[in-house]
Amino acid sequence: MSTFRVRGASIVDGTGAPAYRGDALIVDGRIVALGDVPAEGPVLEAGGLVLAPGFIDMHAHSDLAVVTDPEHLAKTTQGVTTEVVGQDGLSYAPATDETLAILRDQLAGWNGVPGDLPWRTVGEYLDRVDAGAAVNVCYLVPQGSVRMMVVGTEDRPATGAEIEAMAGLVRDGLEQGAVGMSSGLTYVPGMFADTDELVALCRVVAGYGGFYAPHQRSYGRGALEAYAEMVEVARRSGVALHLTHATMNFGVNRGRAAELLALIDDALADGLDVTLDTYPYLPGSTTLAAVLPSWSATGGPAATLERLADPAALARIREQVEVTGSDGCHGVVAEWDTLQISGVRNEELSDLVGSTIAQIAAAEAREEFEVFVDVLRRDRLGTTILQHVGHEPNVRAIMRHPRHTVGSDGLLVGGRPHPRAWGTFPHYLGHYVREEGVLGLEECVARMTGRSAARLGLTDRGVLRPGAIADLVLFDPSTVAAGSTFADPRRPAVGIPYVFVDGVRVIDDGRRTDATPGRAVRR
Repeated sequence: MSTFRVRGASIVDGTGAPAYRGDALIVDGRIVALGDVPAEGPVLEAGGLVLAPGFIDMHAHSDLAVVTDPEHLAKTTQGVTTEVVGQDGLSYAPATDETLAILRDQLAGWNGVPGDLPWRTVGEYLDRVDAGAAVNVCYLVPQGSVRMMVVGTEDRPATGAEIEAMAGLVRDGLEQGAVGMSSGLTYVPGMFADTDELVALCRVVAGYGGFYAPHQRSYGRGALEAYAEMVEVARRSGVALHLTHATMNFGVNRGRAAELLALIDDALADGLDVTLDTYPYLPGSTTLAAVLPSWSATGGPAATLERLADPAALARIREQVEVTGSDGCHGVVAEWDTLQISGVRNEELSDLVGSTIAQIAAAEAREEFEVFVDVLRRDRLGTTILQHVGHEPNVRAIMRHPRHTVGSDGLLVGGRPHPRAWGTFPHYLGHYVREEGVLGLEECVARMTGRSAARLGLTDRGVLRPGAIADLVLFDPSTVAAGSTFADPRRPAVGIPYVFVDGVRVIDDGRRTDATPGRAVRR
């Protein structure tokens, strides 16, 4: 029997209740007692550190990292003990040999280029996680990957038989342990699904008690209409709705967060189950290829590269990207000074990392669109970018909403990835709690833990109480901060000396242990 005691902590239990001073007794990976506890086992002196439930990342892109990187420092060092992957409608399960070959290229900017991927089903992927991971993992069935298996990458409505086949794949994934379904409605091929198709698949998700996490059709021009469509999907299907990386970006949405929050409040008043997550930064992060119009991405990466070499197709792409607004760029015209390269697949392009398309064009005396196409072609669509399109008043207003939770949306690859991958949770605690007072400490912890666990349907994680699994984090509220910066994005957090996953230390006095206690958390 494994027993230890945390002594003299400020206990913030994940419910939003006020902190209190006390101890915690952990036996065989579960919390046995809190407050005044029996004097059993070895003692970890908290010295006034906050003891909180382990943080839950509601929007993670660690699909491959959790099975290939046993240290997984990006998340363990910031106190994350559970991640939700399979996001934005695209991941590696379910898959066939044919779709996996497409996904390996299409997702290179998100996850790098993986080696052998031995799984094909959601259950097989979760079994691989069970073989040992740094943190626990929940999985969302990716609707785009499902559509690719059944319909392909064509821009057309699915037939009734195809919708039934897709519903069967979603059902299989849920029965194998997925907690819900995601969509990427600005990414091929998920974006080609119409509302009726999404409703049909979400009815399956609702029947299993899962939730729907859509990356909607726009976060720019038409953002509110896109949010309204997702509410309609929830209303018609009965599914619980989780609005992932819920932002109002680009100049067209400056100061319009209140309109989004009113839409959410109206849906809640009508009895819909709606939650959301956000990251605490202004820039977004995606692939450079995502800026392209959707028609140019049909047929997979090879077909896209062919179009980028065709003068007639290029003229049409340029018209939409620079004049009318590309649907891949959320309906707005590309602003070249906001698109900053954060990672490349082709190492010959590594000197471009950190520069915007506009800066590269000026340095090389070329047009921005020419640079854009040249980088896409030379990097075989593997380029990742930061997109500087956020607005601080919108970010603050949305994070104050009572249905808000926390997701990093962090890409882990590239020469200079977004610092949110390593810093989301400590940045909330350090900047927005301690320095700015936008959220109170107990309230912020609840959004990182208990409320996220409730959305995931987890009854034994996310809150400190007797009987709960001992996913724990100890942090210093006076010093906790993101070490990661835009210039140096892979620096670990400050002020988080201890992290436990299932009662096992993964961070001990600020150092990563060799433990890999993380497992799949199945629905």
